[in-house]
Amino acid sequence: MPQAPNQRPLGQRLLWFAALWLGGVGTVTVISFALRLWIAPK
Repeated sequence: MPQAPNQRPLGQRLLWFAALWLGGVGTVTVISFALRLWIAPK
């Protein structure tokens, strides 16, 4: 029986998960830093 197209090797799935997680963390960090600079008292 052929594999379903979404069944990728485990290593590739882990790399995707790590890349998406780092992207999300990086985005949150950049946004929070920008908000802190914007809201910080001058």
